[in-house]
Amino acid sequence: MSVSQHTANKDGVLPVRQADTDPPNALMAIRIFMWRTWQHTKHNGFGLVMDAVLSPVLLLLIFSYLFGGAMAGSTGAYIQFLLPGILILTVVPMTVYSGTTICSDITKGVYNRFRTLPFWQPASVLGSILTDGLRYTVGVIVALGTGLALGFRPEGSVIQIVLAIAFILFFAFSVSWIFALIGVVAKRPETVSGSSMIAIYPLLFASNILVDSSTMPKWTGILIDLNPISMAAATVRGLMNGTATMPVIMTGIGVSVLFIAIFTPLTLYLYQTKNER
Repeated sequence: MSVSQHTANKDGVLPVRQADTDPPNALMAIRIFMWRTWQHTKHNGFGLVMDAVLSPVLLLLIFSYLFGGAMAGSTGAYIQFLLPGILILTVVPMTVYSGTTICSDITKGVYNRFRTLPFWQPASVLGSILTDGLRYTVGVIVALGTGLALGFRPEGSVIQIVLAIAFILFFAFSVSWIFALIGVVAKRPETVSGSSMIAIYPLLFASNILVDSSTMPKWTGILIDLNPISMAAATVRGLMNGTATMPVIMTGIGVSVLFIAIFTPLTLYLYQTKNER
C-alpha cells in the first residue's frame, strides 16, 4: 500500500483500505474457519489426547492381547489382521465432532451471526470439517506407531501404505458429512453425540474390523461384507498387506464418494436454509 493511501482527507479521517471492506473470497473464508476450529481444538487438548492418542493405544492393547490367541493363535498373528481395522475404528467415532461443532454454533447463536456477515457461507462448515482431518491424522499415526511397536509389519510397498493412510482420511472426511447433516438438524449437541454413537458402534462391531467375515456363516458374512465399514477396512487391509485388488479399492473409494455426493449438498442446503424452515 502506498503512503498516500494513509493520508487523511480534509476532514482529518483516514481512508479505509478497499481490502479491509471487501468480503473474503471462498478460499480465504475456509482458511479463516479452519483457523477458528484449530483454536477450539487446541483449547481442548485433553479431548484430543483422549480420542486420538489414548483410545487407539488402548483398543490395540485390549484386542490384540485379550483376543489375539483365540482369534489367530497368537498376538503377533492377530495384529497383522487387526491393525488395518483398528485404523478405521480409530477415526470413524471422531467424525461425530463435525456434527457437534456445527450444532454447537447453531445453538449458541453463532450461526445467526455468521449469516449476517458477507462471506461464502459454506466455508463455516467446510473449514470445520477439513480441520478435523488433523485429528484423524494424529489418531492414524498413533495407532500405526503402536501397531508397529506391537509387531505389525505391513507387507505392502511404501506407496501402498501411504495410499492406505490417504484412503482412511478420505473415508473419515466422507463419513463426517453424515454427522454434519445430523448437526444441522439436531436441537442440541448432546443429541448429535448420543444418537450418532448408537448408530456408529453397531456398524463398527458388526463389520470385519475384528473378525474375518469368511469365518462366519454364509448369510452373516454377506451382511457383514455389505457394511460400508467392512468395505473401508477391506480396502485398508488390502493396501497394507499388498493384496488389494482393483475392485476392492474401487469399492472403498466408491462408498466414500457416494457419502460425499449425497450428504455434502444436502448438509449445505439445510445449513443455509435453516432459518427459513
